[in-house]
Amino acid sequence: MGRPVTRSNAEPINKSSSPSQTVPKISFRSRKIRKAPAKSSTTTMAISSCLPVAKPLSIKGEIELALHHLRHSDPLLTTLLDTQKPTTFDRPFLSLARSILYQQLTSKAAKSIYTRFLELCGGESEVNPDIVLSLSAQQLREIWVSVRKAGYLHDLADKWVMMRLTTVKGIGVWSVHMFMMFSLHRPDVLPVAVGDLVVRKGVQSLYRLKDLPHTLKMEEVCEKWKPYRSVGSWYMRKLKQLIRRYSHNKW
Repeated sequence: MGRPVTRSNAEPINKSSSPSQTVPKISFRSRKIRKAPAKSSTTTMAISSCLPVAKPLSIKGEIELALHHLRHSDPLLTTLLDTQKPTTFDRPFLSLARSILYQQLTSKAAKSIYTRFLELCGGESEVNPDIVLSLSAQQLREIWVSVRKAGYLHDLADKWVMMRLTTVKGIGVWSVHMFMMFSLHRPDVLPVAVGDLVVRKGVQSLYRLKDLPHTLKMEEVCEKWKPYRSVGSWYMRKLKQLIRRYSHNKW
């Protein structure tokens, strides 16, 4: 018997007989990545100039213009636009008043209170700041509006004129306060938000304060005038005039 052949003595399997033979290399042809041409500023400006000038949707005819634009710019919306009615808008003040009444209540309870609120105001079309201010806390309480929410409604109504008028150029907070006091005849306006010097100096003289009172101090001192701080402010102006007249005569 011959000796068994071990692996160390065996010939390598698939070994190349020619040591000079090499594996051929596969070459890949390089490709250039083309970038999409950027839109020129002229093109962008041309597209922008074709777009309609959008105005607030509450303006008459604006919703119709919006629907017309969407039908032409996105045909996929056509069926939806034709079968569904557009959203309707409430007047801003009415919307905020309703939001206050609906806070932290079930839908059923809130709807019941809101319906009574509309009846108290004389109908939905009659809900406005002046009507809400004319309602006493007791009247609101009788339709199940909480004391806190009644305060919120009155505060909203009281500040509504301020919100609207201060958006007009040339009209600031002081001008609105004067308008509320002398044109709208609001009874509880304290014109110190921007520091009415005449009223502040009147308070300083009346209460013999060392320093000219700042806004917070004015609100603290004049708290006792509520709900007739407008009238108190009138008399601070008169007091200032009397002091000026007295000082002039003295000299």
